[in-house]
Amino acid sequence: MDTQDTDAQEPAVIPTRRRCPFDPPPEYGRLREQEPISRVRFLVSPGSHDGWLITRHDDVRAVLSDPRFSRRNELLAHVIRPRFPIGRYEPPAAEPGAFNKMDPPEHTRYRRMLARYFSVRRTRELEPLAEKVAHQCLDNLLAAGPPADLVEHYAEPLPSRVLCETLGIPEDDRARILRHFSVIFRLTYTLDELVASVTEVGAMFQELARRKRAEGGDDILGDLAGSGALNEQELVNIAWVLIGGAFDTTANMIALGTAALLHHPEQLALLRARPDLLGNAVEELLRYLTISHLGASRVALADVDLPGARVKAGETVVVHLAAANRDPRRYPDPDRLDIERGTGAHVAFGHGVHQCIGQHHARLVLKVGLRVLLDRLPDLRLAVPVDELRGREDVQHYGLRALPVTWL
Repeated sequence: MDTQDTDAQEPAVIPTRRRCPFDPPPEYGRLREQEPISRVRFLVSPGSHDGWLITRHDDVRAVLSDPRFSRRNELLAHVIRPRFPIGRYEPPAAEPGAFNKMDPPEHTRYRRMLARYFSVRRTRELEPLAEKVAHQCLDNLLAAGPPADLVEHYAEPLPSRVLCETLGIPEDDRARILRHFSVIFRLTYTLDELVASVTEVGAMFQELARRKRAEGGDDILGDLAGSGALNEQELVNIAWVLIGGAFDTTANMIALGTAALLHHPEQLALLRARPDLLGNAVEELLRYLTISHLGASRVALADVDLPGARVKAGETVVVHLAAANRDPRRYPDPDRLDIERGTGAHVAFGHGVHQCIGQHHARLVLKVGLRVLLDRLPDLRLAVPVDELRGREDVQHYGLRALPVTWL
């Protein structure tokens, strides 16, 4: 995976295979201790491109907060080997509205425009909606079992329904949008599959933007359209960013978090005895289960000296968030789930100007989802041994393919 030999023929592949569904790939532990800033090789068609992989907590935060490292789309190299021939590909600059692929000041303008919709205060107002949807989803889970798949009947529909309601996605469009995103976020799609899904979602967002600009609405996209501050293309790309950023992340955390608590009965018992720990438990689960198993990519705009390495201008750097969140320099006994742990400064949502704009929304849905599930099913337990759980390693965000659970 890592190499100091820049003449190596095979490009590096970011490890994704886990021995345990709750732990990052074991290679990162060795790297963090022995080669915390290590050479990797990425495939760029045609040819290859050398870059860096960073695994220690302090180094990850330093890179993500340093303006000399860029998120601009046209600069980023490919860190994932494509599954189909793409010929020569020059990444384009981000389109208007695609603020997650921009640097300040362009990024700052969009971020400020959207920040009020994702503030702590605004997010708290969504709690009644999240509670209502959680109970509806749990009713469906109960009707399906026992046993039943918690991923299918609870973890996936809960956050997607809350998000679509908040953004103003029509109910008739939601299933199709989510189905196509499940293709787009795979790492094993064919070129035809990718083109078909991107084309259909783009057309749906285009029509949605037109309706919002004509009719407005009391949802995020409707309010943005009614403000007159954004054109149609910007609305379309903002929809891509917001839905894409939240498509499977919270769902994966609900399923993994539930599985982790059921696998650690002493932690589950503590949470049941002390419900005031729920907020801290969510932060610990975010640290312990960090689902970004491909890391976050940046490109150096200038030569930058990091501990033990000089990153040259134009080189790609991947910071591995899950490895950073298991760094023993920051978290004593980091491989142990401890819901009483002080988890400040974890990087599950990233760090710096590109830190996830929807982090408060994700926290709320995760807290409500766990609270409703554990309150209504006090005898919830796994229906299969942990070693039979299968991870989704072929997608951009790690999760479980299914979580069979049962109850009395």
